[in-house]
Amino acid sequence: MAASATLVSVDEKIEKLRTEVAKLDQISENEKSGFISLVSRYLSGEAEQIEWSKIQTPTDEVVVPYDTLASPPEDLEETKKLLDKLVVLKLNGGLGTTMGCTGPKSVIEVRNGFTFLDLIVIQIEIVEKYANSNIEIHTFNQSQYPRIVTEDFSPLPSKKSGKDGWYPPGHGDVFPSLNNSGKLDLLLSQGKEYVFVANSDNLGAIVDIKILNHLISNQNEYCMEVTPKTLADVKGGTLISYEGRVQLLEIAQVPDEHVNEFKSIEKFKIFNTNNLWVNLKAIKRLVEADALKMEIIPNPKEVDGVKVLQLETAAGAAIRFFDKAIGINVPRSRFLPVKATSDLLLVQSDLYTLVDGFVTRNPARANPANPSIELGPEFKKVANFLARFKSIPSIVELDSLKVSGDVWFGSGITLKGKVTITAKPGVKLEIPDGAVLENKDVNGPQDL
Repeated sequence: MAASATLVSVDEKIEKLRTEVAKLDQISENEKSGFISLVSRYLSGEAEQIEWSKIQTPTDEVVVPYDTLASPPEDLEETKKLLDKLVVLKLNGGLGTTMGCTGPKSVIEVRNGFTFLDLIVIQIEIVEKYANSNIEIHTFNQSQYPRIVTEDFSPLPSKKSGKDGWYPPGHGDVFPSLNNSGKLDLLLSQGKEYVFVANSDNLGAIVDIKILNHLISNQNEYCMEVTPKTLADVKGGTLISYEGRVQLLEIAQVPDEHVNEFKSIEKFKIFNTNNLWVNLKAIKRLVEADALKMEIIPNPKEVDGVKVLQLETAAGAAIRFFDKAIGINVPRSRFLPVKATSDLLLVQSDLYTLVDGFVTRNPARANPANPSIELGPEFKKVANFLARFKSIPSIVELDSLKVSGDVWFGSGITLKGKVTITAKPGVKLEIPDGAVLENKDVNGPQDL
């Protein structure tokens, strides 16, 4: 009896929610049905448990080493044919709120006055220049779903007006949104075959003809670029072979007793860069069949003191639904995200150069790994970060930098080895122009 009572209450919750969502005129019928479907899956508790003993390390056939890919055709006409089959889709949903910005992170200036969006357009224009391909820029919005009030499972917009009642349901929504917007049909009608999806803040995510050529030659419907883990990436999702299919394993799916094993660089050596290559006809087939049932990520929030729930999915988790899906183990240079001002320091420094919109690593750096940068809360917001550096220091020979307190940097500074700079509470510490700090702990002017 208890079980049937639970089932009834779930059905009642869904029906009540469906009735209230039907009254919301801010979203389309497609969005309403997508939202109800997502909530129904969540309430049914259909999440599959990973059986740890069934996890297998993928072979090189499943996660292909980048350096084994065939060279792309040298003939320009053949290259043009390949590129004419490609669409580049940049996910622009990342907000710069953690860095004190309002709006999309992609409008932050990265180098030489160029924003992420500027660099993306320049990169595509360069590809067009060499291959004489036809470039068009399209935009579309992802779905917006109503936040759910935790207390009574009602949609927040039916109680509160304004944008706080809504949320974007994660980048797993890119596939239905591409279809619902009409862009998918348009692209297919133009003879496009693959979409390269990447985060707009990943400066390393550039068009790669070798990858595109491999996927078309081998008819792979889905490819996830992965790269070797470092200690900074231990929480990143990894690819596994599971019951005969390649699958993304996220830390949230890992049983508590295996979390340390998951974080191990020895066993799980790669992680997801979120650079994804996907066949457009396969997206159409799976979306229309409502077959993309990715793992649901519950994300509890609080809006003006009201506890709400938003349900999200991730695009990488879709890999297991596509035929002949693979990973490609790419060089670290294809993963250069800017998530915090410490990342901004790296890409604005002499560690990288900007040529034709491409951010490339300085060959003068001997260490293949980037320096570890840890900036205190005074540097968290972009405006404060920029104000505290007269110019970005030279860090080609830097191993690690830790800055805490009220620290200000002059121009022409060079940092080498391991450097720690700590300003005592209430004290302003200024690093003078032209200073060279090598393997140094600086706690005050006397240490300079």
